[in-house]
Amino acid sequence: MPFFPSHSEVLVSTFNKMEVIHRLGKVTKNVNFLDYEARNTKGHKFNGTLEEDSFSISLVIDKGDSFLPLIKGKFETTPKGCILFLKYSLFPSSVFFLAFWTILTLLLTLFFGLVAKNLWYALISFFLGFGNYFFAWVYFKRKIKVSQAIFHELLNFSEEDSKKN
Repeated sequence: MPFFPSHSEVLVSTFNKMEVIHRLGKVTKNVNFLDYEARNTKGHKFNGTLEEDSFSISLVIDKGDSFLPLIKGKFETTPKGCILFLKYSLFPSSVFFLAFWTILTLLLTLFFGLVAKNLWYALISFFLGFGNYFFAWVYFKRKIKVSQAIFHELLNFSEEDSKKN
């Protein structure tokens, strides 16, 4: 089990790699977050980049969310479609802050337990650190389900749906 929240999955699609890239391209936008007008355009569900053999996307949100998963994927072609290898992880800044607060509360636990000899403060520090870490895992798993549902829906469009768009 990894220390930081993450999840991976393998999807098999009957669509070929180019069709999957096309479908992702229709709902993904490479956004310059400094350009306010471009940022507010509607119609896409993901922000990110698409390349020939891989992609890196995240769900479009209206307000900040520290536990939003970053979805990194790779394509592998097969004779009857393609295989997608997906890895859901926290953004690097969220990993930094989770590590920072986990280490800080661990150090406070050690300080209060060994140096200050105050068991109550040591226990409070430990449980605050554990609670923060547990909350991060639970909330991240919840956000994965939201992103997965949208991503899976995207790949389950019928042929008629793709002809309409």
